[in-house]
Amino acid sequence: MTSYQYDVVVVGAGPSGSMTARYAAMGGCRTLLIEKRQEIGSPVRCGEGLARHFVEDTKLPFDRKWVGREVKGAKIFSPNGTELTIEEAHAGNEVGIVLERDAFDKAVAKEAAKEGADIWLKTTATAVIKDDGWVRGIRAKRLEEEMNIEAKCVVAADGYESQVGRWAGFKTLLKAGDITGTLQYRLTNISEGHDFPDYCEFWLGTCAPAGYIWVFPKDESTANVGIGVSLDRLKNRVDIKGYLDRWIEQDPRMAHAQPLDMVTGGVSTAPPIKKSVGNGMALVGDAARMIDPITGGGIGNGMLAGMLLGKVLSKCNDKGDFGEAALMEYERGWRAKLEENLYRNWLAKNKLVTLSDREF
Repeated sequence: MTSYQYDVVVVGAGPSGSMTARYAAMGGCRTLLIEKRQEIGSPVRCGEGLARHFVEDTKLPFDRKWVGREVKGAKIFSPNGTELTIEEAHAGNEVGIVLERDAFDKAVAKEAAKEGADIWLKTTATAVIKDDGWVRGIRAKRLEEEMNIEAKCVVAADGYESQVGRWAGFKTLLKAGDITGTLQYRLTNISEGHDFPDYCEFWLGTCAPAGYIWVFPKDESTANVGIGVSLDRLKNRVDIKGYLDRWIEQDPRMAHAQPLDMVTGGVSTAPPIKKSVGNGMALVGDAARMIDPITGGGIGNGMLAGMLLGKVLSKCNDKGDFGEAALMEYERGWRAKLEENLYRNWLAKNKLVTLSDREF
């Protein structure tokens, strides 16, 4: 079996993984970023919203190619028709830019490549290599080639129920009540109303049990229109489509709308993970449950944490120490910036899901 050696191997080329690889490579780590799919950023599985300050905070070069629409803020609708408008500065981590997510993910990976990171596509992690309490690398399959990739640190950036994290001994499995099933259409030929297309919209209540419906504008007549419903409120995953279709049918703006694509998926709405580092191992982004439990958005948090992790990995490389104690600088850093808000929103989510339409 072929073996490869790197300082850092990052599993998953979403925004958090690519940002980690970028800053690790920038700091001198020989870095490999692997992605199981044949194309970074595709298929798109999210609403594509991002607060613009994350672009500035992580020093990502701004490029109109990955901007679908810039919005003024958010509108939140309760079941009784009450409308709350929140301007961009106070509207949360998912409001400001509606991305072209496939182009955006490629742009972040491009910055990692510029700093010297290697990128392999169609490469799937199949196991972690462990030795005496340390993670020493991963086993992987690239097309038909099986290999060992030895690394001083493995970074799991492989999503909300991280397999790589679980193989390494981290508790990444979730309860049904902490997973939200999602379905989204990209609809076009949408009419004006509720200040569309200048605001992102969030619709609450029994239209989306223990979740919400979103409308994120992409241009003057096109939007991502999606729904998230807690899995413990569903008898069948197919029910998600019924909830969204019924809502679309009653919105007059959608009377002549037509779909351009449809995607399904799921997001974690759990509290932050208890532990994100070990000897030769770190979790980042959705794998570390950095998704906002109320909104289900995690792009910005993952980017910020990826930058922090990449910088810490560079320090570890300089010192020749990738042990848990050395990696704790990353854990302390992301918790200081993100944990309080994530945990507070998880508690708020658990309260919100108990409310009836009349109580909203």
